[in-house]
Amino acid sequence: MQSPGDTGGAAAPRFLRVGAYAVCVRDDHLLLARFSPGDPAGVRWTLPGGGLDHGEHPEQGAIREVREETGHDVELTGLLGIDSIHYLQRDGTDFHGLRVLYSARVVGGTLRHEIGGSTDLAAWIPLADVPALDRIGLVDIALDLARGAGRIPAAPGGGADLGDGRLARVVGG
Repeated sequence: MQSPGDTGGAAAPRFLRVGAYAVCVRDDHLLLARFSPGDPAGVRWTLPGGGLDHGEHPEQGAIREVREETGHDVELTGLLGIDSIHYLQRDGTDFHGLRVLYSARVVGGTLRHEIGGSTDLAAWIPLADVPALDRIGLVDIALDLARGAGRIPAAPGGGADLGDGRLARVVGG
């Protein structure tokens, strides 16, 4: 019997996904999007952002994704860092994700929810309430990078404890 991820001696299919995301904080609230029911990540909160289209610059991808998922137009204000995740998916695919994280400020648009996409809800969440949300780890990684870059105030008691062995490398600020 094969164990999960065992490809029977064949090389596991590989998949590289590059995404770009924006950390938008206004009046001590963080702009977040919620994954739609049925998404592999579950109904959890995430940063607005997502996969790049072929040939798309990460900056343009982040701006496009924020508009698609939240209705807001943003201006990127800095590169916070890059997060790299690598794991074997349930179907045996060797997944590697690179997530480019930017700080951004809203310059237009109106908050709205995405229809028919990967997210179904967008909201401004008080920073103090984020730790209680059911969220993906990328939210904590991004907030730690933003705090480290001085883009948002330090969290009471220090930054979030990622506790999952992943590293976020600051490559800009």
